[in-house]
Amino acid sequence: MTLIQCGAMLFDMDGVLVDSTPAVARVWTSWAHAHGLEPAEVVNKGHGRPSMATIRELLPYGDHEAENREVERREIEDIADVTALPGALDLLQSIPRQRWTIVTSATRRLAEVRLRAAGLPVPKHLVTANDLQRGKPFPEPYLRGAEVLGIAPADCVVVEDAVSGVRSGKAAGARVLALRTTSTDAELLSAGADWIADDLSSLSLDPQAHTPGLTFLLREKK
Repeated sequence: MTLIQCGAMLFDMDGVLVDSTPAVARVWTSWAHAHGLEPAEVVNKGHGRPSMATIRELLPYGDHEAENREVERREIEDIADVTALPGALDLLQSIPRQRWTIVTSATRRLAEVRLRAAGLPVPKHLVTANDLQRGKPFPEPYLRGAEVLGIAPADCVVVEDAVSGVRSGKAAGARVLALRTTSTDAELLSAGADWIADDLSSLSLDPQAHTPGLTFLLREKK
């Protein structure tokens, strides 16, 4: 059992709170086929990054805005099997609302649709791709997340599943709890993760703690 103390929690969405992996794979596979690209490479490259960054990299001479709108449209429509990941709802309900937010590479419309489809609350200060100039792995997403809560980045814990997200959190000066939902332990540790757990069912708020901020108990499964 590991004790984690912090002022706030900054959660990634896909792969941390929400299981959207099948939907994401379907949408990007279809997009890849339409442009003569290798689906597996496109799906892997897009994980944890803003869709616009992936589109610009893979289709440098395309109409990026139009392509991004089309990908967003497909993802918003494809939510039939989008669900909450283990432990997500219980953990979010246990943390004071002013002490957590979500920082996602998805657009605001897509993030709200997926959270509602998964039965999860939409935070007041949701940080999305629409709010950022440079997405993950750059530090701006998690700097912005800390800023909207009024908590110093060094007093925040980021929860991520993607290498790009772990790097973003560390670059912002936060500590990072990585989940093994999509990446290997070696990849997460190489990116700078401070702790690794299976999913959010491994993390619980300690109701007996009498310290300022938040105190969590982490069961790190091997």
